[in-house]
Amino acid sequence: MSAPKVSFEFFPPQTLEASFRLWDTVQTLAPLDPRFVSVTYGAGGTTRDLTREAVATLHKSSGLRVAAHLTCVNASRAETMAIADGFAAAGVTDIVALRGDPPKGEGQFKPHPEGFDTSCELIAALAETGRFNIRVGAYPDVHPEAANAQADVDWLKRKIDAGANEALTQFFFEAETFFRFRDACEKAGIDAPITPGILPIENWKGARNFALRCGTTIPAWVEEAFEKAVRDGREDLLATAICTELCSELLDGGVENLHFYTLNRPELTRDVCHALGVLPKVQLENVA
Repeated sequence: MSAPKVSFEFFPPQTLEASFRLWDTVQTLAPLDPRFVSVTYGAGGTTRDLTREAVATLHKSSGLRVAAHLTCVNASRAETMAIADGFAAAGVTDIVALRGDPPKGEGQFKPHPEGFDTSCELIAALAETGRFNIRVGAYPDVHPEAANAQADVDWLKRKIDAGANEALTQFFFEAETFFRFRDACEKAGIDAPITPGILPIENWKGARNFALRCGTTIPAWVEEAFEKAVRDGREDLLATAICTELCSELLDGGVENLHFYTLNRPELTRDVCHALGVLPKVQLENVA
């Protein structure tokens, strides 16, 4: 099993302390030579300006390939495309194009009166410029708003047909979940790369709540194992073991790239990467 290529997702800092944590996260994970790193938007576009600042700073100072998240929420088409143009002018030509979550307190996504109605419309507009490498979301477990699993596959097909280059999945707990989704996508004629999203579980309560909100199936064995590990003070050990095993199964099944949701807490992600043979570039060069 050869070591995978990895990428990492960060979120933009909202305090000075969080800024230091983001920089520490970047410093910890940059030596692993990621394909790219991405910076998220908050729900409802609440961190739009912070995302732009974090993307520009990372692009200038880190030497990493940076992908900016861009959503359809609370902005007109002109405003959204102006943000995209700003990214391109700053040298950032990788975008993760998403519909986006509604603002807190609003149950359903409501398009801006002059905005993009769907992620497919945003993707098509970005693709038409010819300036961007476009990544999109995908859902191995059924999205809460989808009628069924096939609807998620069909929607991803529309995104790829609109001009997306790669899909990044929501996190999941078992490799078989991803393999079923990958097979269904192949059957539907989707030939763009589909990269599994991996969530190293730093905090079981938080991860469990997030999984319930986004429709990710929680296997009974995972729930039982974490409840026992939390009681015994062995949560980090279990999290590392489960995440490493999941990634190993994916690699055995032909996966070549992994995308880690770091939550700006890099230690567990780093430890899993090391276990998979993803070592600091300097260390690899010394070995060579």
